[in-house]
Amino acid sequence: MRGIKIIFWSLWRVWFYVLMAIPIIVMFPFLVLSILTESGYPYFFKMARIWAKFILFGMGFYYKIDKNQALESHKSYMIVANHTSMADIMLMLATIKNPFVFVGKKELSKIPLFGFFYKRTCILVDRSCSKSKMEVFNRAQKRINQGLSICIFPEGGIPDDESVLLDSFKDGAFRLAIEHEIPIVPVTFADNKKRFSYTFFSGGPGLMRVKVHSHVDTLGKTGLDRKEIREEVREIIYNQLIAFDSIKNYK
Repeated sequence: MRGIKIIFWSLWRVWFYVLMAIPIIVMFPFLVLSILTESGYPYFFKMARIWAKFILFGMGFYYKIDKNQALESHKSYMIVANHTSMADIMLMLATIKNPFVFVGKKELSKIPLFGFFYKRTCILVDRSCSKSKMEVFNRAQKRINQGLSICIFPEGGIPDDESVLLDSFKDGAFRLAIEHEIPIVPVTFADNKKRFSYTFFSGGPGLMRVKVHSHVDTLGKTGLDRKEIREEVREIIYNQLIAFDSIKNYK
């Protein structure tokens, strides 16, 4: 039985990357056209959402989204969420309809096909380089000024210890949100670690629950309020994770 599970997990992981490639190949000319100019990004974003939903469906994931507050169209937000899985990218795209730009780790740009578009549309950060962090801040400011939203996983990466429910948050997302006085949208992913963690022999198809929380206002706030807002947002996500954990009767 153990041997069968290992074969299933191995094939399932390979299937994930096959699913990533199929819509990119099919839509390749349109994707390339959409990234030739910055004004084409909203069209790229629509195709990215199709790509994300294709992968989630193909992997046997189905999602349930509970929203406390809707996002207004043509308004910029700072979207933050807990980070436990590569599927977080797909589920975020499926959840949020407003065009946004990911701030993500540079290493993902090495994935064939996906990496080609990832490094041309996302804001990449090299966590080992302080200069890179400043460039990230400047590029994010530019995108906000263009009317786009920004999505950051404020833990700064996936904790090596998978028993960690929620790691501490970095300041970058909250600094940007305060400086541009844009609302912060906390999002909690309940099941992504269970469904598709970075542990190779783990996971499986099933439900992915999402909670989009009420927005945290930054209007009139200053840098002195950054720590308080950061911890408020972390507490919102942490408490929701605890609440999700207490619900055992789901598949």
